[in-house]
Amino acid sequence: MGVIAHLYRGEIYRSTLWRTRLDTTTNWSVVTLGVALSIAYSSPQASPLPLVLVGILIVFFLMLEARRYRYFNVWRARCRWIELHFMVPMLTEGDLHMEERWQDRLAEDYRRPAYHVSMWTAIGRRIRRNYFWILLIQTIAYIGKLVVHPEPLQSTAELLSRATIGPIPGVLVLSFGAVYCTSWGLIALWSARSDAERARQRSDPLGMG
Repeated sequence: MGVIAHLYRGEIYRSTLWRTRLDTTTNWSVVTLGVALSIAYSSPQASPLPLVLVGILIVFFLMLEARRYRYFNVWRARCRWIELHFMVPMLTEGDLHMEERWQDRLAEDYRRPAYHVSMWTAIGRRIRRNYFWILLIQTIAYIGKLVVHPEPLQSTAELLSRATIGPIPGVLVLSFGAVYCTSWGLIALWSARSDAERARQRSDPLGMG
């Protein structure tokens, strides 16, 4: 009992530590987007390019956060397992149901640690939790910059002209932006449906993650 208590305390600590690291990468994304907004809207003549370039940093932070989320999920799943299979039966029935061999699965996870979710699932979850709003603000700010600066937009041709970046035509820039936004949205949608389906059809009561 004492060993389990110390084990649970250790897993809670590691889970909390990695959860804090998730907040750090989100904060970095918010700060860099804020800097890009300040530069792009500093004057009507300022270029909207910073709002495009900041997308690269946001994607980098998203990937880093998804990787950290996979680590966090390992500790979170172990804490949840101890709570579900050890503490709850002990508190409600006084019977740990060791015949279900849940302790063997937990021991195997310690013996051979492995991620419990895929990288794509982790990316989708982080988009749904935080990055949807960050990407939405980036997109709205970029379109808004093209529409209102240096003066209100008058035609589609003018929009394409403002979107042009050096030798890259505006239609190509906007098309890439549409693919950029749509891709992350589809990943988030797939992840949400995958998580919902996994929750409905979970047939293995010993499954982790």
